[in-house]
Amino acid sequence: MMERRMDTALLVLLMGHLAAALEVPLDLLEELPQPPTITQQSPKDYIIDPRENIVIHCDAKGKPHPSFSWTRNGTHFDIDEDVNVVMRPHSGTLVVDISREKADHYEGVYQCTARNKHGTAVSHNIVIRQSIAFSILRALLKGSPLWSKERIKQIVVQEGVSLVLPCRPPAGLPPPIIFWMDNNFQRLPQSSRVSQSLNGDLYFSNVLREDSRNDYICYARFPHTQTIQQKQPITVKVLNLEAINDTMAAFYNETDLFSEDPVDERKPTFLIPSGSSSSHTVLRGQVLEMECIAEGLPTPEISWIKLSGDLPTQRMSYLYYQKNLRIVNVSASDAGDYRCSAKNMLGSVHHTIHVSVKASPYWIGGAPRNLVLAPGENGVLTCRASGTPKPSITWAMNGIPIANSPKDLSRKVEEDTIIFTDIQMGSSAVYQCNVSNDHGYLMANAFVNVLSEPPRVLTPANKVYQVIKNHRARIDCAFFGSPIPKITWFKDSRSSTLDGDPYIQHDNGTLEIHTAQARNSGKYTCAARNMLGIYENHVYLEVKEPTRILKQPEYKVVQRGRSVVFECKVKHDPTLVPTMTWLKDDGELPDDERLIVDSDSLTITDVTESDGGVYTCIMNTTLDHDSASAELTVVEATPTPAVVYERPDPPTDLELTDQKKRSVQLTWTPGDEHNSPIQKFLIQYDDSLHHRGHWHNLTEVPGTRTTAHLKLSPYVHYTFRVLALNAMGFSRPSFPSRMFKTEAAAPDENPKDVEGFGTEHDNLVISWKPLTGLQSNGPGLRYRVMWRQKAVESDWTTVTVSNNSRFVVSGTPTFVPYELKVQAVNDHGVGPEPAIARGYSGEDLPVAAPENVQVVVLNSTLAEVHWDPVPHKLIRGHLKGYKVYYWKERSLHKHNPYHMEKLILMFSGNHSHGMVPGLHPFSVYSFNVRVYNGKGEGPVSPTQQFDTPEGVPGAPTSLIVTNSNLDTLTLEWSPPHDRKGRITGYTLKYQPVNNSNELGPVEELALLANETSVTLPNLKYSTRYKFYLNAKTVRGAGPAISQEAVTIVDEALMSLLDVDVGEGSTQSSHPLAQPPPHRLPDEALPVSPFGNVSSSVGEDGPLISWEYWGPEKNVYVEYMVENSEGEQEWQKEPVNGSQNVVLKGLKGGLSYRVRLVAKGHHDQPLHHSEELLVTVPAVASRQVDIATQGWFIGLMCAIALLILILLIICFIQRNKGGKYPVKEKEDAHTDPEFQPMKEDDCTFGEYSDNEDHKPLKGSRTPSNGTVKRDDSDDSLVDYGEGGDGQFNEDGSFIGQYSGKSGSRDTAEGHESSEAPSPINTMNSLNSFV
Repeated sequence: MMERRMDTALLVLLMGHLAAALEVPLDLLEELPQPPTITQQSPKDYIIDPRENIVIHCDAKGKPHPSFSWTRNGTHFDIDEDVNVVMRPHSGTLVVDISREKADHYEGVYQCTARNKHGTAVSHNIVIRQSIAFSILRALLKGSPLWSKERIKQIVVQEGVSLVLPCRPPAGLPPPIIFWMDNNFQRLPQSSRVSQSLNGDLYFSNVLREDSRNDYICYARFPHTQTIQQKQPITVKVLNLEAINDTMAAFYNETDLFSEDPVDERKPTFLIPSGSSSSHTVLRGQVLEMECIAEGLPTPEISWIKLSGDLPTQRMSYLYYQKNLRIVNVSASDAGDYRCSAKNMLGSVHHTIHVSVKASPYWIGGAPRNLVLAPGENGVLTCRASGTPKPSITWAMNGIPIANSPKDLSRKVEEDTIIFTDIQMGSSAVYQCNVSNDHGYLMANAFVNVLSEPPRVLTPANKVYQVIKNHRARIDCAFFGSPIPKITWFKDSRSSTLDGDPYIQHDNGTLEIHTAQARNSGKYTCAARNMLGIYENHVYLEVKEPTRILKQPEYKVVQRGRSVVFECKVKHDPTLVPTMTWLKDDGELPDDERLIVDSDSLTITDVTESDGGVYTCIMNTTLDHDSASAELTVVEATPTPAVVYERPDPPTDLELTDQKKRSVQLTWTPGDEHNSPIQKFLIQYDDSLHHRGHWHNLTEVPGTRTTAHLKLSPYVHYTFRVLALNAMGFSRPSFPSRMFKTEAAAPDENPKDVEGFGTEHDNLVISWKPLTGLQSNGPGLRYRVMWRQKAVESDWTTVTVSNNSRFVVSGTPTFVPYELKVQAVNDHGVGPEPAIARGYSGEDLPVAAPENVQVVVLNSTLAEVHWDPVPHKLIRGHLKGYKVYYWKERSLHKHNPYHMEKLILMFSGNHSHGMVPGLHPFSVYSFNVRVYNGKGEGPVSPTQQFDTPEGVPGAPTSLIVTNSNLDTLTLEWSPPHDRKGRITGYTLKYQPVNNSNELGPVEELALLANETSVTLPNLKYSTRYKFYLNAKTVRGAGPAISQEAVTIVDEALMSLLDVDVGEGSTQSSHPLAQPPPHRLPDEALPVSPFGNVSSSVGEDGPLISWEYWGPEKNVYVEYMVENSEGEQEWQKEPVNGSQNVVLKGLKGGLSYRVRLVAKGHHDQPLHHSEELLVTVPAVASRQVDIATQGWFIGLMCAIALLILILLIICFIQRNKGGKYPVKEKEDAHTDPEFQPMKEDDCTFGEYSDNEDHKPLKGSRTPSNGTVKRDDSDDSLVDYGEGGDGQFNEDGSFIGQYSGKSGSRDTAEGHESSEAPSPINTMNSLNSFV
C-alpha cells in the first residue's frame, strides 16, 4: 500500500512539475484573473535611521489589484488611527513621519498582507529597529563620552616583552570597524610582529625601542551613521634594562613595570586563543574567521592546516600576516578541526580549533513556484528546504494555517508537498510555506490559479530575427494557455514539423538552430495548441553573411617625418550598415589632424615618435564585428647608417611527432629575424604520390609559434617545409622534412556541383566536379552515378564510371525532371550518402504560340501588347520569356514612305504583356508574339496590325532668307522631313534685334499648309531680324527652326545666320549667310535611319542637325578632312541623345567630310547617313560698334557720376549762406546794403540764417512763375535790376528768382549764368551723353 501511494505521488509530482512551468504574464494578459504575488518587501532585519522618515516597503501584483493591511507585533495595525503613518496609493508601502514622534516608538515586528478575491499573500516578518550607532551619535551631540571613563596611564615596558593595547570600543549595530592611527591620522604600521586582533586590540609579539610613542589611538567607525569616534591616546615607552635601572626612582610611583629581569629569547606562546584547543560555530553561507596571535622572541611565524581534510583554497584567504584565516561562503564541508602553529627558532606551539557548521533553512531547488492549472488537471506545490538542525515545515492558505482552512477534496498535504488532484474552478488560492529552525526561517508565497484559457502566442507577430551565418539562432515563441499548449514549428510551406536536426525545440517554445546557414532563412510559423483551440504566429529569420577583414593592416617601420598608411579592407553583408573604428594601443585615436581615417584605411602624416604603437581596425555591424591589428615602429631619420631590415632566414630542424592516421605535429626552429619580427610561418607540403614536385600551401601559424598541429588527408605521401614572413617578405623555404605517409581510406566526400541537363531533346547529361587526388583518399577512384524520374515512383538506376566527370543518359522523355546522385567510391569503400540534386532532360522547341494577342495604342509613340501565356507543358523547356517582333509597314502620309526592318522586344520570364516604345506617329505597324525557351523560339502568333495616331511634327527642313533689301525680306522653307501627320499650317514669328542683342516685339503670321515662302514688307532698314518657323498638325505645333537676317544691301552684312532646330533657340548671331551644303554623290547604301541631315556654320563651328528614327542608342558624328593624304581615321564626336551637335576645334579654311553613324550590337552592321561636305570659313575680324559695348557704357556712367558729385559739392559751397530774410527796416523799399563776402567760404556773414522754409538761392520757382512768401512780401527780386537777379562778375551770387528763364531759347540758356542746380546739372549730363 505504501509503495502504491509513493508511485501515485511520483506520477502526480511529474504532472505538477510540468504544469508549474507556466505563469500568467500580467503585463501582456491583463484581463486574466490572478491571485496576489508579493513583488517587493523590506528586508527581514530593517535597521532604520531615526533622522529620516521610515519607509516599509510592500508591493504586490494581481488581478484584480490587491488591497493591503498590516500587523504589528502580531496584532492588527490600524493605519487610519495613526496620523504619522501613510500608505502609498496603489501600494502597501508605509511611510512613517517621525517629525512628531520618536523613531523608537515604531520599533517592532511588521507583516504585510495583500489580498484580492482569488487569495491572500503575506510578506515575511520585518523587524524594525534603530542602530546602536544612533544612540552613540546622540551621545556625541550631547557631549557624552563614548568610551568608558578610565585614566590611561603611560605604559613603560622592557624591550623584547609582549604587549597588548586594549581598544574595547562601544557596541554597535552593526559592529563598528576598528583601526589604529596616530595624531596625524596615519595608520600605524603593522607586521608579523605587530597586528590587530578581531576584537580591535593591538598585539605586539615583542616590543622594540622604536615602538615608543605617545599617540597610539584606537578609532571606531560606525558605517550606518558614517561617524568615527576615537579613544584617548595611549603612551608606550620601551626601555632596555640599563635605562630602567637609571630611571627606576622617577617612574616607580607612577608607572607599572611589566618586567624587571633581562628579556632573553624564548619560544612562542599563544596570546589568543588560550589553551590547546577551542571551538567555533558558524552558519552556512556566512564568513568563518579564526585567529591565532602568538608572542615570542624572535617573532614567531603562524601557519594553518586542516586536520580533517584540505583547506578550501578557492574560498580562503590569510589576513594580518597569516594570523587570521578567513573562509567565505561556508558550507558543511568546512566543518572539522583546524590547527594553527606558531614557530620560531626556539620551538613551536599548536592550537586546535573545532569548527561546527550550522545552517539556517535554505531552499532545495528554489522556493515554491506558482501553479496555473486547468479544471480537471493535477498539480503539485513543493516546499523543499534543508538546514542544520533539520527545519520544520508548516503550510498556510491565504495567511491562515492550512489545518484551519476550508476543506478541499482535491488537496492533500504530505509534509513538504501539497498534491492537487482533479482540481476545479474556485480552488484558486495563495499558499504560504514556512520553514524554520533555531537559526532562522524562510517564508514563501505560491499561488494556485485555476484557469481555462485557449492558447495565445505572446511573441510579436512578423518579428524579424537576424543572425550571422554559422552562429546560433534562437526564434522565440512565448506562449500562454491553460491547459499548457503544445508548441509546433513549421517553415515556409509547412510540409513537416521542425523537430529534428538541425532544429532544437525548448520547453519555453523557443526554436534553436545551433549553426545557422543561408538556407535556414525564411518564414517560420509557431503553432500553440491545447484542447480549447489553436493559435499561430509568424516570424522571420534572416541569416546574414559574417563581417570579415579581407586585407589586414600590416606591420610598418617608418622614419620620423614620413607618412604611413594602414589598410583595412572589409567584406560584410550588404544589408547591414558597417561602422569602421580605429584604436591605438586599445584606446581611442588621438585628436590629431595628422591622422586621417578613410573608409578602408588610416593615414598618418608627419609621423612622430609618439605615433608608435599598435593600431587596430574594428568593423562593427549591428550583429557582429571583426578586427585586426598591426604595429607601427617609428625610427629616427638620421644620416647615420640605418638598421638593416632583411628577410628572415629559413627555419631549421623540422621534426614530426605525435603521428596519427590523419594528423601529425610539426615543430621547427626559427631563423634570424634580421631586425624585423616574424609575422607568421607558412607551412607547405609536397605530395609525391599524386603530384610530385609541386608545393601546396597547407596552413599558417602566428610568428610567435614554432609548432603546428597538421590535419592530413588519407592516401598522401607528405613532405613538409616551412617559410617565415616578416615585413620585408618571405624567407627561403626550409629544408624538407622526412616523408610521412597516411593510410588509404574510403572517400570522405562526394563530388560537388552535380547538375542534370540535356543537350538533345531525348537525353540527360549528368555532370559533376571530380575529386582531386588529395580528395580520393585511396586508389581506384570511381563514381557511382544514380538517377530516376522525380514525378514517377521508380527505383534508382545506377552506373559506375571512372576517369570521367559526366555521363549521358539516352532515350529520355523531353524536358522531364530527374533526381540525381553521384557517390565517390574507391578500393577501400564508398563515400557518404550523397545529396540529391535535381535536373531536367533535354529541351525541345515550344509547340504553341501565345493566344489572344491584343494591342492597345497608348499614344503616338507607345503601344502595349497583351497575350495569354503558353501552358508550361507546351513550352517543353525552361521558360526564358516572350519575344515581340514588330516593324513599320508604311507611313500614313504620302510624303513619308518608309519601311523599317523588324525589331525585337524580349520580355524575360513569365510575362503576359509588354510595352512597345519608340514608335513613329501616323504609321502602320505589324507585330507578332512568340515564346522561347533554352532551345529556341516557338511558333509565331498571327501577325496583327495597328495604326499610331498623329503626333507633333518635326521642325521644317530648312529656312532660307532671300531677296533682302532695305525694307523687305523673303523667306523660303521646306516642309518637315518627319511630318508625323498631316500638316495643317505654319506659324511664323519674327522680331527685331538691336546692336545690344536685345529682342524687340514679336510679330506672328499664320500660314497655310501649302505655302513654302512668304515676303515680309514694311520692315525697318538696316535692322537685324530673328525668325521662328514651326509646322502644325492636329496634335499641335512642332519645334521651330530659327533664322536671322538684316535688311540692308551690303554683302558684308546681308547674311544668313546658322540654323538651329529646337525650341526657338539660335546657336549663333554671326550675320553670315551660308549656301546650302554640298552633298557627295549618292552611293548604294542600305536603308538609313537618318534623315534631314543638314549643316550650318556659326562662330563656335559647324552645326550638324538631323532626324533619327532607328532603334540603336549609340549614335555619333564622324568627320575627316577632305582629300587628306594617307589613310586618315575618322574622328568621332558623341551626341548624347540629341539631334544636333556643334563640331568645335575645326581649322578654318578647310573642308570636312561629315557623316552620322548608328551602332547596334557587335553582331549587327553599322548604319551611316549620307556624307556632307562642310567648309569652315577663315576667321575674319569683326567690326564692333564701341557705343554698344558694356565696358564703354560703364565708363561713361562713372565719369558722369563723378562730374555730378563735383558740381553738387561746388553748388553747396557757394550757397552756404544762401538764405536772406528781408528785415523790418527794409519795408520802406530802400536799397539793401550788402556786406562784403567772407573770403574763406564765400558767404554773407550778417545776412545768413537757418530758416529752412525759405527758398534757396538759385532754386527754381513754381510752375506759375511765383515764389510763395511767408511773413514778408519782400523779395530779392524787388531789389534787383530787371528779373535776372544777378550779381557781378565774381560769381559770388549767381541766382535767379523769376520763372522767365524757361522761355529762353537754347543759345541763351548756354550763355546764362544761372546757378548750377542739381536739375540743371542732370540736364547738362544728359546733353553730354
